[in-house]
Amino acid sequence: MKTLPNCISFSRIIFSLILIFVKPLSITFYVIYIICGFSDIADGFIARKTKTTSTLGSKLDSIADMVMAFVLLFILYPIVNPSTQIIIWIISIAIIRLASMLVALEKYKIFASIHTCGNKITGIVLFIFPISLPYVHTTVLLYILCTVAGISAIEELIIQLTSSQLKLNKQSIFGK
Repeated sequence: MKTLPNCISFSRIIFSLILIFVKPLSITFYVIYIICGFSDIADGFIARKTKTTSTLGSKLDSIADMVMAFVLLFILYPIVNPSTQIIIWIISIAIIRLASMLVALEKYKIFASIHTCGNKITGIVLFIFPISLPYVHTTVLLYILCTVAGISAIEELIIQLTSSQLKLNKQSIFGK
């Protein structure tokens, strides 16, 4: 039971990579995509309920989230065809996130991404994005996603810069 949450996180990495070989926005794509989404919820829930949370599990969850984000970017880029402004915005968010991880590496000698509420909201918005594509104008979806992701990236960087110790599960800059 101790390794179940980690196995679920690892399965998300595998399923995310499988998405590369599936027709985008097809039924198969959405089935695998929803499995990935449920696994993202299940791994942390099971780890907390069984008191099997671990640093490894937290890192594995973050890696699975990043793999999923990069796979989605790869798959959806040709479909979405973002403007130069949006591309610059996405690159800026990635730079802020990288800076946050580098600050953690410098301060705590470990790459780390914090599980803030903002990052969880970003994950939800990112999850809803492909499902919403047939129903909401792409530009509107991209502005919402970039706004939420940008705010959460800045928040995480501020937390990393101002914290004296690494707290992977710190919920917000406003919390303890």
